[in-house]
Amino acid sequence: MWTFISAAQPRQRLNPVALTALAGALLLGGCAHQSAQRTSDAEWQQTLGQWAGTPLILLGEQHDQIAHHQWEAATVRHLAAQDRLAALVVEMAPAGGSTRSLPASASDEEVKAALQWAQGGGPGGWPWQDYGPVVMAAVKAGVPVLGGNLPRTRMKQAMGESRYDAHLPAAGWQLQLDAIKDGHCGLLPESQLAPMARIQLARDEAMARVTETAVRELGQPGKSVLLVAGRGHVRSDIGVPTWLPADFKQKVAIAQSDKAQTATAMKADKQLTLEGNASEDQCQQLRDQWKNRPAPKP
Repeated sequence: MWTFISAAQPRQRLNPVALTALAGALLLGGCAHQSAQRTSDAEWQQTLGQWAGTPLILLGEQHDQIAHHQWEAATVRHLAAQDRLAALVVEMAPAGGSTRSLPASASDEEVKAALQWAQGGGPGGWPWQDYGPVVMAAVKAGVPVLGGNLPRTRMKQAMGESRYDAHLPAAGWQLQLDAIKDGHCGLLPESQLAPMARIQLARDEAMARVTETAVRELGQPGKSVLLVAGRGHVRSDIGVPTWLPADFKQKVAIAQSDKAQTATAMKADKQLTLEGNASEDQCQQLRDQWKNRPAPKP
């Protein structure tokens, strides 16, 4: 029996990297939605059964939703128990991080070190209380976990690579620009929108390369590589799938919350509605963080 419970628990303050990704995903998600019928455990299990043997399955979350993390951990456990999980790739760790050399008995600290977890976000990385259960479910099942995100050392270079501007159709590129503007609560000057959007596309490209390599090197008949990332990153129309070969077999599932934003406008093979906790005021957090910072140069 799977459990999607939104229990109250203390949460860490989101770092700026996670905050930007979250706010962008919120914009791309559409309008507020309060009455969606929740997706049952049985319905999701049935979907996974129909996707058996799909080389790549992409799960898109809203980063501040507890039930989304629980859904991801439950999916890892379910696929691993059926010997259907070839590898887990996570946005929350940089490309190059890997647990392939670790035993199933590895500790949380050993896993975090192998994944270079502290390099995946702000100070200390993404909240381990949220993603540790997802990662460790794979490790304990003997399934390798790979970092998929763009390393920090590549971000400055990506900001200046104009090739990203033409990767998507004009409407898709505009979606990315709008997501950056809204995700930074209007605090960024217009001149910074394109460079920041390029980072988002570079992240998608990095995750696509890691997942494609994982399928090639670790994939087996009947098994899937699973990618866990923010909803905007897994969208079929503007995210990771746009960087994969046209004939690459994949399925995309995007989660929404019955108390947060709806994923109705998102391109995906499956959209789930899970029990939600109220979203934090991300813009107020960002304003507080930037209060004493000098204004960005135009």
